[in-house]
Amino acid sequence: MTTSISNGGGTRIAGPEDHVVIVGGGFSGTLLAINLMRHGGPRATLIERRPRQLARGVAYSAAHPSHLLNVRAGNMSALPDDPDNFVRWLGERGEGDRTSFVPRTTYGRYLRDMLDATHAQADGRLVLAEGEVCALDSAGRITLTMADGETVVADSAVLALGNLPPHTPPGLSPNALPDRVYCPDPWAADLADGLRDDDTVVLVGTGLTAIDAALLLDARGFGGTMLALSRRGLVPRRHVDGASATRGVSEKPQGGLADLIVHVRARTAEIGWRAAVDELRPVTQMMWGAASHADRARFLRHLRPYWDVHRHRLAPNVADRVDALVESGRLRFVAGKLVGAVGQGDHADLTWRPRGSIDPVVTRAARIVNCTGPQGDLLRSDEPLVRHLLDSGAIRPDPLRLGVDVDAQSRAIRRDGSADERLHCIGPMTRGGLWEVVAVPDIRQQSWDLARRLSNAQWVGGEGL
Repeated sequence: MTTSISNGGGTRIAGPEDHVVIVGGGFSGTLLAINLMRHGGPRATLIERRPRQLARGVAYSAAHPSHLLNVRAGNMSALPDDPDNFVRWLGERGEGDRTSFVPRTTYGRYLRDMLDATHAQADGRLVLAEGEVCALDSAGRITLTMADGETVVADSAVLALGNLPPHTPPGLSPNALPDRVYCPDPWAADLADGLRDDDTVVLVGTGLTAIDAALLLDARGFGGTMLALSRRGLVPRRHVDGASATRGVSEKPQGGLADLIVHVRARTAEIGWRAAVDELRPVTQMMWGAASHADRARFLRHLRPYWDVHRHRLAPNVADRVDALVESGRLRFVAGKLVGAVGQGDHADLTWRPRGSIDPVVTRAARIVNCTGPQGDLLRSDEPLVRHLLDSGAIRPDPLRLGVDVDAQSRAIRRDGSADERLHCIGPMTRGGLWEVVAVPDIRQQSWDLARRLSNAQWVGGEGL
């Protein structure tokens, strides 16, 4: 049961010396809370402002049953010391095995079941709270101020903020477009409402988010055409049915990030591109950590799009459905630059320039969906807590503006460059320091490690894969 924090009779949370507050009850925050309890650590309060997203976050709460995990169930355990945890959960319910690509909604139920079981067994040491944190003061003990003015006091806090919403694509002015033409939420339940089968929907982006939107439109009965547009027009590759797990390398390849594509191409000739990419997982964060700022920036500019489509792949069933949409002419992926959009009645004329061409193309769009994916630029965020932390100097953007600047122990770096012993950050917003910390295998390890530190765990073992 979730406790509301309010002045109107709600529970005021003021913990003893062993109190950790986790801001954000999505995947990252939920795993941290679970691991704190498993390690016998301090009392914890998990605060989520959207009750429906508790334990599930955006990824698993907004999903449609047609949206599948893009990783096999065998590598989706939430616990690094119990790699078959999710597989057992599926087997008990007859919903799949370790080779299955299960619906994301199913994974959301798994996470909520884990949280509920942990909460029930925690003997009051874990509080689940509903509310929005708007301010945080880490001078002395941590004091958090809620939107309704209530305060929460603790010894330390962990920001588990997930991803920031995508920015409006350059060239678009939503307020200048007809009502409902621009859709900022690619997982909105009403995404297909009002569309006809002779309409065209433009998906700005060609990655996993665009795939989700295309499948959702199809599942909602939209029979028109979809145009997915990005600078390079790159589309996520597919997993192979029945492929065995790839053994990771034990040492990082020679060279740095700039040499990564050359290395992958060479290994592809020997073992295939899927295995060549997958075997780098154990050393990717090491390579990122050893790279200079210039090399990281170069990687993001030139190599990131290619890395993403090979690294984050589609379940075979999803790839088959996408292929069918493409073959039927209902979905087209194109490379080009969005120039602008002008309202025309209840539609918009969207102008884009194909890659390698100087001649613009105009597409009549009944709906324009922002599929550019999650962002991390703190300086462009209007989230009250993020703005407060920036303005107070409690946090700062990482040098590449991918998220919150943290050190190797996940401690937030203040504006003056010092690390805050009482304020930590985990999850996708730490990608500037770790790069690969957006998928389940990476976040489960990060949350495990931080929970051990906050619990003062001295034992070592079961560190996970």
